Amino acid sequence: MPVSEARFRQLALAEAGAVEGAHGGHADFRIGKVFASLPAPGFGMVKLTPHEQELFMAESVAFSPAAGSWGAKGYTRVALDSVDEASLKSAIRAAAAGMAKR
Repeated sequence: MPVSEARFRQLALAEAGAVEGAHGGHADFRIGKVFASLPAPGFGMVKLTPHEQELFMAESVAFSPAAGSWGAKGYTRVALDSVDEASLKSAIRAAAAGMAKR
């Protein structure tokens, strides 16, 4: 079942210490640094490790690497019309946990 941008926002802000900001004309979610964003209508982004990115991409076609070197660093696009909420929540948690460790 698709996930709305509003629900993505709720899940991101549910992470301990998360705050909403903005850059480049779109919402982002930070724990010190950006761990998730809503870069374009119908898409989210989560900052994973490259290994985590591979795991999520193997689980669902909703996950794909961001363009260029960003994708190689673990920045992962999420197609909100294809992702299930449980997978998205898991990806957001992994991204937030990564920021909390820094």
